[in-house]
Amino acid sequence: MITLENDRLVFRFPEVHKDARCAIEFQRTLRIPDDGLDYPLPPGMGRFPLRHLDDYARRLPSDWLRRGGVLMPMHQAEAMWIDFDCRGYPFAVKIATGKVCALTGETWMNHLNTDPQDYAVLPEQPWLDGYCVAQGIVRQFVAMPLGQGYTVEEQLTGEAEHGGLQLIAYPMKAERYEEMMASVIAGAPLPDADASPLVKSTSMGLAPGGRMRQEIYEDDYGLDAWDQRHASRCFVTIANSVQWMALTGERPPTEAPTASAYASAGLPWFDYFGGDLTALAETDKLRGIASVAEIGAANGESPLPENESAEIERVISLRRPGSNQVRELPADSTVAG
Repeated sequence: MITLENDRLVFRFPEVHKDARCAIEFQRTLRIPDDGLDYPLPPGMGRFPLRHLDDYARRLPSDWLRRGGVLMPMHQAEAMWIDFDCRGYPFAVKIATGKVCALTGETWMNHLNTDPQDYAVLPEQPWLDGYCVAQGIVRQFVAMPLGQGYTVEEQLTGEAEHGGLQLIAYPMKAERYEEMMASVIAGAPLPDADASPLVKSTSMGLAPGGRMRQEIYEDDYGLDAWDQRHASRCFVTIANSVQWMALTGERPPTEAPTASAYASAGLPWFDYFGGDLTALAETDKLRGIASVAEIGAANGESPLPENESAEIERVISLRRPGSNQVRELPADSTVAG
């Protein structure tokens, strides 16, 4: 069962275990420069709003209504990252954009694969900021219109059909979880863990932006740990600012500051260390994707406004064991607007 609670998607599986719950949210953030350099993790600047798509059924294009799910606003060339919270109950989560896996570049499949691994393991993976293009490196998720050749979907499939984000969550098998909890109690260590639409149906997709240092971790539990008989899937449709206002009557959040302005203000960036967890390597498909800036340059276009490089001076290291630090702006910051 999936519910929408305070702009978070909450996945619950009481039929598997009373503790089988995870929440996923989408964080506004800086768009890091797409300049070939590797940047630290940018901060979270608050959740993107999410709305039930069915609440606007009479105004929706038929293809949007057919796939259901939720609606989220993003400005063109705006960036985001995905935040995971499972409160200790392990989950395997697949993430795709335009029905292309963000970890492997393969087309969507409704089951888990390990060769290559096409899912993130929670709670070991706290965040996902982009496409895995090298071991320890992702290219940031950046919103771009479909049909212009920028999105990963268009680069790898040649089509501009789906857009948006697709998520599917699988809980750990109850017996594996209980065994794990029993070992904790005994002192053993945990494993490293159809009306006429009022808006045009032009969809937004996600494209690869600047390079960022982020590891995506291998599954130390093993494929057999996940209960693939029980899963919940959600489609997140991305609306541009005009579509969002036409549908909801609400203004979308303001765009984040530029990376250079943020860095100049002396505000923090982040690095995350997963201890002895092993990072996934990239796949051939995602290794070769071109970034928004690279495609724009080849086409004689400038799709990313304010793409100046940023000089990073303040980086906070976050560590998994015992850390209670989060990626967010200081309370007195005025940079986000």
